[in-house]
Amino acid sequence: MKCGFVTIIGRPNVGKSTLLNQILGQKIVIATDKAQTTRKRIKGILTNEQGQIVFIDTPGIHRPLNKLGEFLIDEAKIAIPDADVIIFLVDGSESAGKGDKWIVQNLLETKIPVIIVMNKVDKVKKPEKIEQNLLSYKTLFDENLPVIRISAKTGRNIDTLLKNLYKKLPEGEIMYPEDVVTEETMRDVAQEIIREKILLNTSDEIPHAVAVKIENYFEQEDIDKIYATIYCETKSQKGILIGKGGNLLKKIGTEARQDLEKITEKKVFLGLEVKVEKDWRKKDNILKDFGYLEEK
Repeated sequence: MKCGFVTIIGRPNVGKSTLLNQILGQKIVIATDKAQTTRKRIKGILTNEQGQIVFIDTPGIHRPLNKLGEFLIDEAKIAIPDADVIIFLVDGSESAGKGDKWIVQNLLETKIPVIIVMNKVDKVKKPEKIEQNLLSYKTLFDENLPVIRISAKTGRNIDTLLKNLYKKLPEGEIMYPEDVVTEETMRDVAQEIIREKILLNTSDEIPHAVAVKIENYFEQEDIDKIYATIYCETKSQKGILIGKGGNLLKKIGTEARQDLEKITEKKVFLGLEVKVEKDWRKKDNILKDFGYLEEK
């Protein structure tokens, strides 16, 4: 039986979270087309007759502009040394860019086996274009690395990817019970679901300037009661998040509640409020309070 850790690394918006959700057959991480959708390392656990793979989904790698950005880079760095295999997930519909080159030079010069996984190849109609894009990624490395072409959205070639991962994993007993798919708590899940609905319903600077904190989570037999605060950086952002007559905040809350009821399989009461915390992304103490900075 095979068992080991697989870290997923890549630029923002290449489909890391979509890939993990597709592999697990259920939603455990939020996925949008906005940068910084994933802000923390998240474990997704796949168990089948071949063994167990513990996937580590990491934030998209980009040049940090503040302390939150530095935290996101650190989350990816921390996930690499303990990996048995690294998936370098790239956007197969584009050729390699500066961000891909930076990742290879700064994170992937390692003895840990790396597989180049080309996502979104279903978006490219010309085979020769896919080959050109493929070559641009392969030439970033000194050695000839294996390449697997997939579609995280449709599930194309996911079975091939898993077969290749199992081949590279060590022999060992499973680390988690068979029915466990993540280490995330319901507080974590609720926080991320609320943030996802904010990302999907806002634009410009709002998605990056927002943090969600679960103040209280009360589990009862027939209903879960969740109270959360949405933090932003300016009064104008607060006004946008609340919306005219509170309409946007109500929409965010309704969409989040509906998702949470599907996950918990019972009724959910979700109470939301919006507060301003100026420049929170630059402050260590606030980042720690929001869970974006480890205690030293």
